[in-house]
Amino acid sequence: MIKKFGIIGCGMIATFHARAIKEAGGELVACFDMIPAAADRIAGEFGCKAYYDLNEFLANPDVEIVTIGTPSGAHKDPAIAAAKAGKHIIVEKPLEITPERCDEIIDAAEKAGVVLSTVFPSRFHQSSQSIRKALDAGRFGQLTLGDAIVKWYRTQQYYDGGNWRGTWALDGGGALMNQAIHSVDLLLWMMGPVAEISAMTGLIAHERIEVEDVAIANLRFANGAFGKLEATTAAYPGYLKRIEIHGSKGSAMMEEEDIVKWDFADPAEEDKAILESMAQSRSTGGGAADPAAIGHHAHALQFKDVMDAINTGRKPYIDGLEGRKSVEVICGVYESARTGKIVRLN
Repeated sequence: MIKKFGIIGCGMIATFHARAIKEAGGELVACFDMIPAAADRIAGEFGCKAYYDLNEFLANPDVEIVTIGTPSGAHKDPAIAAAKAGKHIIVEKPLEITPERCDEIIDAAEKAGVVLSTVFPSRFHQSSQSIRKALDAGRFGQLTLGDAIVKWYRTQQYYDGGNWRGTWALDGGGALMNQAIHSVDLLLWMMGPVAEISAMTGLIAHERIEVEDVAIANLRFANGAFGKLEATTAAYPGYLKRIEIHGSKGSAMMEEEDIVKWDFADPAEEDKAILESMAQSRSTGGGAADPAAIGHHAHALQFKDVMDAINTGRKPYIDGLEGRKSVEVICGVYESARTGKIVRLN
């Protein structure tokens, strides 16, 4: 059974990956970072072997699956190297910062015959699964509106704390590409592909960064429904992210991991349990104000799914192509904001 992991990139997210690997039933055997102190920190905390050279790390035959948590614009090279070394790959969101760079990773994994997955743990939350089940059952009727709203807060110190943060080359964007991409992914997973985008972005409240801290976009989905994206890292003190799905026969709203609205014209058996759970709100602030204040439980569910996919020969629940979709839409938002024109996607 394939279950031995190595981590590439030993920054903050590596801690969550390491905890998720253990909870998923995997075994962390190695970690790599070009900064020795970073690799030593993860190795010391989780009892794995530290590497400072990527080729030496990938040459370890015990490493069967790698998770990649380097800065967003530095996912491509280690992912392709891992594929060529025959390692299965889990890439932290976003898969990469442009659709073209995503395609290079996807192609490398396909050629090598290894499993590739993009980390979008929000899909594994029970609330997300409940909404998707209702969508698949046609309970919403004709979809009309789908909104993703992420009004978070990041201090200036957050951006100043890493020279890659807030750069186009390594962050790939701002509030949308870094913070709101989980919500963009959920919106596309629930509403389907986007056909047209009209957007504005701006850098309003922060200094010394290249990317947006506020973004807004109007969407038209391929199914005819309309939608809206709102994202910011400049809304003090930071609020729970929200997804809203509306249709001619039903509506649902989700805040963080909780369903807060569940209204359908035609009742169903599962409604009672969902309505009862609404009275027991569980969500904390999540990453609304503190990027470290996130859980790893949904990461663990995804890592377990990837291991199962590898060991049974099926596709993972979220593969590379799924990871590409949100990147394409976010880059479309940036293009529309830059040109002032409607962007049409295939």
